[in-house]
Amino acid sequence: MKILSASFLFLFAIVLSGCGSSEPTEQLSAEQRFDRGMKLFDKGDYLEAIDDFRIITLQYQGSSYAGAAQYYLGECRYKREEYILAAYEYDQLVRTMPTSPYVAKARYKRAMCYFELSPPYFLDQTYTRKAIDEFQSFIDYSPADSLVHDAESKIMAMNTKLAEKEYYDGIIYMKMEYYRAAAIYFQDVIEKYHDTRYAELAQLKRAEALYERDRAAEAMTELETFYRKYPNSQQKHDADQLLEKIKKKLAEKKDENKNDQTKEEATANKTDE
Repeated sequence: MKILSASFLFLFAIVLSGCGSSEPTEQLSAEQRFDRGMKLFDKGDYLEAIDDFRIITLQYQGSSYAGAAQYYLGECRYKREEYILAAYEYDQLVRTMPTSPYVAKARYKRAMCYFELSPPYFLDQTYTRKAIDEFQSFIDYSPADSLVHDAESKIMAMNTKLAEKEYYDGIIYMKMEYYRAAAIYFQDVIEKYHDTRYAELAQLKRAEALYERDRAAEAMTELETFYRKYPNSQQKHDADQLLEKIKKKLAEKKDENKNDQTKEEATANKTDE
């Protein structure tokens, strides 16, 4: 018991000693603390910089450095590729300090966090859609910002990825001979991602899916739309081959209908006799 008491007193003395040695640091002003944090940040000592920026946001909330410190908390996390934590820090700035001059940057960087988390097209695209929403939010709130053009280009890149996913999902269904499901996926690409390169491919593939479903007339309509929208398409050779198949199928159906009509007329004549 005496040994435990002695150990406790020894540890307590160390804690007090540590507190005493850090006292000058704790007396730093918000400006001094921020300057030190920025020096650490510039050196790449992000974890140490986080300590200084966090103290400012907690102890000097009303100071002119609070917004900047909150922003750089996000920057430290972003530099460390801790994108979920970074997004949280940027969001804190947007929600709790809406008048800060760093808010527009924080909105953009929050979107960038989800952009960085966006996976290849064949994986779940939750973060991709989140990135699009956040970039659009940034544009809506800061339409004159110099980063708007970059945000728009990233939205386009994310939409292209979503289009790619839906297009190749359709291709998989085509290979499985689930042509109805494939046609639905291709239609989604055409309607939702019409400004991506996958809309052209989907237009042709939808016509093919309808042809495989024995809906030649609808396939012809889709193919005519393809020719009209993409007169210089590199897929023209494939489209021409499909066109010949559709024409042949329509001709066969026409002959079948004519034969059926002839049979009906012959049956009717026999009945009249």
